[in-house]
Amino acid sequence: MGILFKGGTVINADGKHRVDVLVEGETIAQIGADLSPDGHQVIDCAGKLVMPGGIDVHTHLDLPFGGTYSNDDFSTGHRAAAFGGTTSHIDFVIQPKGGSLHDGLATWRKKAEKAQIDYAFHMAITDLRPEVLEEIPSMVDEGITSLKLFMAYKNVFQIDDTTLFRAMKVAAKHGMIVMVHAENGDVEAELTPALLAAGKTDPIYHSHSRPPEIEGEATNRAVMMSGLTGCSLYVVHMTCQSAVEALSRGRALGYPVMGETCIQYFFLTAEEHLGAPGFEGAKFVCSPPIRTKHDQEVLWHAINRGPLSIVSTDHCDFWYEGGVGPYEEWAANHPNGDWHEYEAQDPTYRRPGKERGKGNFAKIPNGLPAIEDRMMVLWHAGVNGGRMTAERFVEVSCTNPAKVFGMYPRKGAIVVGADADIAVWDPDKEHTISAKTHHMVCDYNLFEGMTVRGVPVQVFVRGKQVVDGDQWLGHNGYGKFIPRKPFAPII
Repeated sequence: MGILFKGGTVINADGKHRVDVLVEGETIAQIGADLSPDGHQVIDCAGKLVMPGGIDVHTHLDLPFGGTYSNDDFSTGHRAAAFGGTTSHIDFVIQPKGGSLHDGLATWRKKAEKAQIDYAFHMAITDLRPEVLEEIPSMVDEGITSLKLFMAYKNVFQIDDTTLFRAMKVAAKHGMIVMVHAENGDVEAELTPALLAAGKTDPIYHSHSRPPEIEGEATNRAVMMSGLTGCSLYVVHMTCQSAVEALSRGRALGYPVMGETCIQYFFLTAEEHLGAPGFEGAKFVCSPPIRTKHDQEVLWHAINRGPLSIVSTDHCDFWYEGGVGPYEEWAANHPNGDWHEYEAQDPTYRRPGKERGKGNFAKIPNGLPAIEDRMMVLWHAGVNGGRMTAERFVEVSCTNPAKVFGMYPRKGAIVVGADADIAVWDPDKEHTISAKTHHMVCDYNLFEGMTVRGVPVQVFVRGKQVVDGDQWLGHNGYGKFIPRKPFAPII
C-alpha cells in the first residue's frame, strides 16, 4: 500500500503539471495522470499544489554564541521547519578552538540524535592549524562537502586571508564548496568600540558598526580568491548592493561563485526595525545587519534574475527577554560547566537572550527566528506579489539548495526515485503569522501580524506525514543525516 497524492498540480523548478504522485515507502514511485487509487491511501489534492519539501541550507540550531545558546534545537527547530513546509536543512558544525573538525562533528551528531526531519552539516573552521588542514579531505568521507569560514567576528570565529586561501586550495582539489560570512571583521573591530565610546549604544548602532561597504569589500575579496584558486565559493546571507555587484563581477569573469540571501532581508530595514523605540530593535540584530528599502529591491531583482541562487534563513533565535541573572551566577561558579545541564534542572527557566546587550549593542546575541516562516512569506510576497513565478519559488527554496549542496535528485524535486519529501500547499488558505501561534521557541516573530495567503497544509518527510493542518505527527529520531556529494554544479 502506497500513498497517492491525487488531483493536484505538481510544481517543480522546470514547470507545473496536473498529475498524480504515488509514494511507496520513502520514495516517489510513479508520476502520471489518473493513477489508480486501488490499494493506496489517497491524499485529495484537488485545488492544491504539490511541491517538493523546502530545504533551508543555513541554520544554527542549539548554537553556543554570545554568552548563551540559540533556543531551537534539532527537535523544536525541526518541528517549526516542517510546519512551514521545510523538510530538510543544513546546520553548521563549529570546530572548537584547539580541537579537530571531528571533535565538532561528534558534538553536532549528538545534538542531532533528536532529529525529526532530514539534515546535513556544513563544517565551520575556526582554527586552521596544519593538522586541521590535513583533516579537511576526510570530511568528504563523512558526507560533508562544504566548509564555512568567517571573515568577521574578530577574536571569536574570524580567520585571516592566509587561512581562507589555504582552505580554498584544499577544498578545490576535493570538490568542496567554501562558504564565507563576508564582512571585514578588522574594520568592524575598529568601528564598534568607537561607537560605544561615543555613547552610541542602542541597537540601531549595530548597523553603523557593520556598514554595507565592509560586506561589499569582503565579498569582493572572497570572489577574487575563488578566481585564484578555482574553488567553488558560496557567499552566505548577502544583504546589499555592493555585495551583489561583487558577486556579479565574479560570475561575469567565469569564476565559480554563488550566493544566497535570507528571507528577513527582503522585509526589514535598519531605520524602522533596528531603530525601533527603546530596546525593541534588539529583536532584529543579526549580522550582516538588515539594510534599506533600496537594498531590498536589489535583492528581489537578484534572486529573480540572478546572481543570487537560494533563499535561506540563517535561523538562530534567542529570547528577547531571557534570564541573565541566574545564568551569570551559575557560570561564575561552573566555569567549565554545560549550560544545558543547568537548564535540565529547571526546564521552565529561560536561557539568556537579547537582553544581554542592554546598554551595549555589541553584546546583543546576533540571530533571528525564521525557519518556520521562510517559505510562506516568500510565496506570499514573491509569487502572490508578482515578483517571481511559482517555478522560481521552488527553484530557490528547494531545487537549487539540493543541487548546490550535493543532494539532488534525492532531494529538491518531485521526480521518480526521489525521497518523498512533499508539501501539499493550499494557495488560497490564509494564515496570520504571530509569536502566539508559531512553533519556534522564541517570544517574538519578525513578521508579527502579517497575513499570508498560501500555506502548507500537509507535509511529508520520506513518505511519513509529519504535519496535518495544525497537528504534529513527527517524532524525535526519525530525521536522517543526508550525506552529500562533492563536485556539485555552479548554479
